[in-house]
Amino acid sequence: MAESAPRHDTYAALRLPDFRLLIGGRLIAQVGEMMVSVAVSWELYERTSNAFLLGMVGLVQVLPVLLFSLPAGYIVDRYNRKNITLITQVILILCSLLLAFLSITKAPLVAIFVVLAIIGTARAFNNPAEGALTPLVVPEKLYHNAVTWSSSTWQAAAIFGPAVGGFIIALSNAAAAVYVINAISGMALVTALLLIRPRQQSYVSQDETPVQALKAGLRFLRNNRIILSAISLDMFAVLLGGATYLLPVFTKDILHVDATGLGLLRAAPSVGALGMALFVARRPPFQKAGATLLWAVAGFGVATIIFGLSTSFWLSLVMMVIMGALDNISVVIRHTLSLVFTPDDMRGRVGAVNSMFIGASNELGGFESGVAAALLGPVGAVVFGGLGTIAVVGAIAAYAPELRRMGQIRVEQEALQPDAVAIPIAE
Repeated sequence: MAESAPRHDTYAALRLPDFRLLIGGRLIAQVGEMMVSVAVSWELYERTSNAFLLGMVGLVQVLPVLLFSLPAGYIVDRYNRKNITLITQVILILCSLLLAFLSITKAPLVAIFVVLAIIGTARAFNNPAEGALTPLVVPEKLYHNAVTWSSSTWQAAAIFGPAVGGFIIALSNAAAAVYVINAISGMALVTALLLIRPRQQSYVSQDETPVQALKAGLRFLRNNRIILSAISLDMFAVLLGGATYLLPVFTKDILHVDATGLGLLRAAPSVGALGMALFVARRPPFQKAGATLLWAVAGFGVATIIFGLSTSFWLSLVMMVIMGALDNISVVIRHTLSLVFTPDDMRGRVGAVNSMFIGASNELGGFESGVAAALLGPVGAVVFGGLGTIAVVGAIAAYAPELRRMGQIRVEQEALQPDAVAIPIAE
């Protein structure tokens, strides 16, 4: 009699004390970061009534990511990741306290933007370092489950952070209170980092110069079409499927709803993503991960097109929820792929390139949406973005047939060679 398949454990990664500490600290810190994003925008607009400065907030923080991600990736692979995460988290806490001081004293706006640039620089180092900690506290067989729960916490923070930040501002009528609370929330992650005991990481060879190490990381990505294709899919989906950037136009001129409707539409993708993350956590790993990834991104493009053509608020709301849910599938598969198929001594460099790509696509996506809306109108811009996303899926599927055929994401240990990974193919 054939043995039944082992029962899937929804909470497998959460049963590990170090992972619970790490993900709990992340959740609290991420809620604080989301609160600050609301507070900074509110304060700048209250003081200046200048919408242009709101766009500068994102740009000032993403430029350091683009400038420093590659050297940050090398440093993450060369030195202790836990210590790097601790140092950068302390810098973020100090920056939040400094923002509170600048807010209370009504300091010149240039000082606020300098602090935001420092925050962006700290995140350029923090993101790849913190991301590379997960595989040091969970075994390989639980990577998929760990990524799913990590995604759940991020989406929960994206939902509750802005709401809590807005509530605190409404009570205090001061952004400084939010900055102080964010500094306190950051201490939760610092405490968690001090308590966890990650496994020994692999370090980049000391015989390699920094330039050689960076070239090796880029060469690894170029030669690994699985990871490169997954990153490219996500980057172009964000770049082209930028319906979120045009929501104020759609709510006012096409769907004819007020600010409440805008808030619901903005929250809808995170609600869909959180719901999907919780659903995926209860399921075994995807058996045909490659095809699932491609279909999820293609579905994201279709939902974007329907949103662009819709004149019904409720249909548009449903499409935003679906877009968030499908995007979460992409995130889970992409991050699991990266964890499984990236050697430990390259996780920092690969994570840094991923952060750089996604950061650039977020900012350029807003720019692309604005230009396309000016040329094609808001409906044409969103429909064009959805069609472009579907076209990218077709191009990636043709470029990387191994991604199309890939089954469950795992490394067959007996098939591993020093410079190769085994890529399981679906039957």
